Amino acid sequence: MADVLSQSEIDNLLKALSSGEVDVDEMKDVEEKPVKNYDFARPSKFSKEHLRTLEIIFEHYGRLLSTNLPVYLRKNIQVEVVNSEAVTYSEFANSLSNPMLLGVINFAPLKGNILLEMATNIGYAMVDRMLGGLGEPLAKAREFSEIELLIIERLLTVCVNLLREPWKNVVQLTPRLERIETNSQFAQIISPSEMIAIVTINLKIGDVEGLMNVCLPYITLDLVMDKLNTKFWYSSQQEKEEISYSGMVENLLEKAPIPVKAVLGHSSFSISDFAGLRVGDIIRLDTKVEDELGIYVGSIKKFTALPGVSGDDYAVRITSIIREE
Repeated sequence: MADVLSQSEIDNLLKALSSGEVDVDEMKDVEEKPVKNYDFARPSKFSKEHLRTLEIIFEHYGRLLSTNLPVYLRKNIQVEVVNSEAVTYSEFANSLSNPMLLGVINFAPLKGNILLEMATNIGYAMVDRMLGGLGEPLAKAREFSEIELLIIERLLTVCVNLLREPWKNVVQLTPRLERIETNSQFAQIISPSEMIAIVTINLKIGDVEGLMNVCLPYITLDLVMDKLNTKFWYSSQQEKEEISYSGMVENLLEKAPIPVKAVLGHSSFSISDFAGLRVGDIIRLDTKVEDELGIYVGSIKKFTALPGVSGDDYAVRITSIIREE
C-alpha cells in the first residue's frame, strides 16, 4: 500500500509544482519492460510445436515397427511414444551406461548423424529370439559378442530403413546405419553444448519391456525446421492422400490377376463311370453345339461367347455381357 501524505507534505508538493521545482513528467511511473531469462547454456531451439511434430512422426514410425519387426522376431511387439524433450547433448551422453546399444545413423541428405539408443535388455531379447529362444533377457548384463552385434545390426538396419516413410512429408531420406557403439565414450558425434531433441519410445517384445531413445541434433534438422510444424504436416499429408491414393488403388487393381474360364457344359455320372474313362470316350453335356458358352470371371458369370480358334489355339468370341449383379 502506498504511503499516505500529510497535509503539510501535500502543500509543499503543490508549491513546488507551481514554482516549477518539480516536473510532473518526471514523477510519472516508468513502466518496466518484462525481462525474460535466457539460458545461454541451453538455448531454446526446439519449440513445443517442433517436439509435438516429432512425436507425430515417431508415432507413425512406431506403427511401422510393430508391424514389421514381428516378421523377424515372430513375436507380438507393442510400440508407444512416451515423451519428447529438448536437452543438451552432454545431458544425453551422461545418461548413457556401459554396456549400451547405440546406433549411429547417417541422416542423408541432411548433414550429420542421429543416434538410436536401445535398452540392452531389448537387445538381448532380440538376439535370443533370433537364435530360436523364447526372447528372454539375460539375468546379468555383459558385453555383446561379435555374433550378437551382427544379429542386432541386421535388425537395426530394418529399423533404420523404416524411417523413410514417416519422414517423407518433411524430407526424402536415405538413412543408413553407419555403426553400432557399445561404449558411451565413443558416442561423441557433436559438441556437448549442442541442443538435441530426444524422442523416447517404449518397446515391448512379448514380456520384455525397454526404452528406445532417438537423439536428433538441431544442426542435423536445421534445414527442415520450418517444416516441423503440425500445420505443414497435416496439409501435406492430406494433399498427398487426395492426389495419390486413389490412383494407387486403381493401379493395383488393374494389375490384379483374375481367373477367367469358359464352361462348355455340365454332366453328371457315377464314380465308377469316371474311373473307367479312356481316351476316345465321349462325355454327354447338357448343351448343344450351337448354344453359347458361359464365361465366368472368378465364380461370377459375366459373358456369353461362341467357341472357335485363334491361330493354333482354342478361343471364344464374346457375344453378350451379363450386367446383373
